[in-house]
Amino acid sequence: MDTAYGYIRISSRDQNEERQLVALQGLQIPEKNIYMDKRSGKDFNRPQYRRLVRKLKKDDLLYIKSIDRLGRNYAEILDQWRILTKEKGVDIVVLDMPLLDTRRGKDLMGTFLSDIVLQVLSFVAENERSNIRQRQAEGIAAAKARGVRFGRPELELPDGFEELVDAWKSREIPRQEILRQCGMSEATFYRRLRKYKNEEKGDKE
Repeated sequence: MDTAYGYIRISSRDQNEERQLVALQGLQIPEKNIYMDKRSGKDFNRPQYRRLVRKLKKDDLLYIKSIDRLGRNYAEILDQWRILTKEKGVDIVVLDMPLLDTRRGKDLMGTFLSDIVLQVLSFVAENERSNIRQRQAEGIAAAKARGVRFGRPELELPDGFEELVDAWKSREIPRQEILRQCGMSEATFYRRLRKYKNEEKGDKE
């Protein structure tokens, strides 16, 4: 099995790779031949995947647990599959989909069926990614409509902010001193100052 390899991908450091790892270890793939990325599947710009592709050579065998572990971009999955199987001459086995086993059915009909299954599954993988993005956008929009605020909360203005501003304007204290006392960067200070002035103007009206 020295020419057998495995590839694992999880989307974030919070996800667990155990399920994929157990499936590959059950095939007695050498540990050194298992590559893993903790990256999004939106593209193939992943360091371990790139290392794996450089390592693979003709007649090697690559195992992955499911097609979405390879990636989630429909066009790029098909392109990578072509590079691996046609250009590099590598066989690929998708464990969750026995029809996607390039060792079988290397005749015209077998290749045709495999290509159809790959295109359908690749489309499903990308469609799910699009659905996730849409659900996230809808969730954020709904939360904003309820008044939920995203991002870090703004710092409270320090006590005596108005007096500090007056002293700064009259050049009693330098700019760096007011920034230090307010605990703000220059950009934040000017932004908060504009907001403060607008709120003050609104109160007077």
